Amino acid sequence: MTVAAAPAQNAEPIFHVIDEHAHPEGASTMLGFWIYLMSDCLIFAMLFATYGVLGGNYAAGPAPKDLFDLKLVALNTTMLLLSSITYGFAMLTMEKSKLGATQFWLAVTGLFGLAFLGIELTEFHHMIHEGATPQRSAFLSSFFTLVGTHGLHVTFGLVWLVTLMVQSARYGLTAANRRRLMCLSMFWHFLDVVWIGVFTFVYLLGVLR
Repeated sequence: MTVAAAPAQNAEPIFHVIDEHAHPEGASTMLGFWIYLMSDCLIFAMLFATYGVLGGNYAAGPAPKDLFDLKLVALNTTMLLLSSITYGFAMLTMEKSKLGATQFWLAVTGLFGLAFLGIELTEFHHMIHEGATPQRSAFLSSFFTLVGTHGLHVTFGLVWLVTLMVQSARYGLTAANRRRLMCLSMFWHFLDVVWIGVFTFVYLLGVLR
């Protein structure tokens, strides 16, 4: 291996190896994205822990039994789980290089994601209208922070989804677009797993308390 010669006096230093070997395009993308997902796991783990500590402090205000509509939450959960299934169909059609079918299933996924956000915002609006605002109690502060953070992730995922649909329509299912769609697939399924935790730990256990 040949190392760059020492720089002349007053010259800019060179901090690289001259014959550094080339890296294949996108070689580190998946590893980097897994690292990002692990950091997101830590964020949600802290939010779940915070809710676990503060979720029982109602400050003489409304409790989960007074606020949560399990039928509505179950419908919302169904929307997100169905979006995960349709994204799986998109990945299957992508592997067969069927751009039209891939775009169709991505669009269906986006519609389910929008339905999820719409129902969640309806729930938030109803709670705030009833006076159950984040500053009302520690329970509500931790609830809105946890569920709201997940909702922001879904919103970001929808923006990413639309962006990739536009790129795929313009450039086709190139290697780069396939890799990006695969990263979004991991992100979307990760949000499903987190939401199952929210549904169980926050809503179901909250009503049973």
